[in-house]
Amino acid sequence: MIQTNLPRRAARILLALTAVAALVSVDVPDARAVPPLGVTAEAPPDATSARVGALFAGGLDGGHFCTAAVVRGAGRDLIATAAHCLDHPDSTVFAPGYRDGKAPYGVWRLDRVYVSPGWTDGEDPDDDIAFATLVPQGGVRVEDLVGGFPVAAEQPDDVTVTVLGYPSDREAPLRCANSTSLFSDTQRRVDCPELSGGTSGSPWLADGALAGVLGGHEGGGTVPEVSYSAVMGEAARRLYRDAAAAG
Repeated sequence: MIQTNLPRRAARILLALTAVAALVSVDVPDARAVPPLGVTAEAPPDATSARVGALFAGGLDGGHFCTAAVVRGAGRDLIATAAHCLDHPDSTVFAPGYRDGKAPYGVWRLDRVYVSPGWTDGEDPDDDIAFATLVPQGGVRVEDLVGGFPVAAEQPDDVTVTVLGYPSDREAPLRCANSTSLFSDTQRRVDCPELSGGTSGSPWLADGALAGVLGGHEGGGTVPEVSYSAVMGEAARRLYRDAAAAG
């Protein structure tokens, strides 16, 4: 009897192991789907890219010229971008998750803008970061729809960041991850190709937290292969605290 049951039992065990293996293979993401460091590719439509959006002049037919990202705030209505992207806040709108001419989470008008005096007084590239609150839509706040990135200002010099942004000649966001280096005590650089005009304000994400935005030195860079971000020092942290507490 024991010998007769062994093959049947082994078959059941093999079947169970096969089912478990199938489940594991579904749950584990395909590492090949993530581009290697320093390679730029179109960002997939997922929870991360939903929090990143394009800034438009007036509306979707006005053309997008910069990038911004939803960050956490008490009012659940806060975005971060480069200060040089907010020269005309009254006519600027934000479309999170924008892709192929569509704004799946709506088009949001800016309410209040938070820019450092260092930028307003002299356009200091070390202060090229800004925050803005958005006007709610029917009582709904943007963070209620897409969530928001935490802000983690203090980072090591060689932190690996993921940059997501919208070149002005593309209708979907690009993604590139790479390790950073210090260009100066107050500016970081990252080597990522194809991050051309329109990607100013793109979030630099370190382990899913905002560690900077594309901007700063040379307005973020004069060639698509090299981008910059101001190091988030005390002035930027204070600016964020003020903006995050509003609402």
